[in-house]
Amino acid sequence: MLGGLTIISNDEAIRSLTSTYNKLAKAYDTMTAKGAPTTLVKKRRDAIKVAIACLMGNEVSEAQASCEVLQSLVPAITTQLAKAKRGSAQHTLNARRLVALQLAIAKLN
Repeated sequence: MLGGLTIISNDEAIRSLTSTYNKLAKAYDTMTAKGAPTTLVKKRRDAIKVAIACLMGNEVSEAQASCEVLQSLVPAITTQLAKAKRGSAQHTLNARRLVALQLAIAKLN
């Protein structure tokens, strides 16, 4: 257990972060098409991409900047996790996402 959360495997972390990356990439495309500001979504998407590469064992550049962006995501996910009903799909998704982020942050440091 990690802060009350189940520890997940590296492969599960990669799957979780890949899902997050796909969600951010879709949001970026949608926002770009609508002409909305995309700076934050792009930073998050790119940081998740670096985290995935790190978890896959690849050399990464921008590790420090990506780590800072990933750390900035933790409070929001923690809040979402606290609001989600235990055992719900949303709770499980956010729990895995949080642990995957923490694993990536540890590897990037």
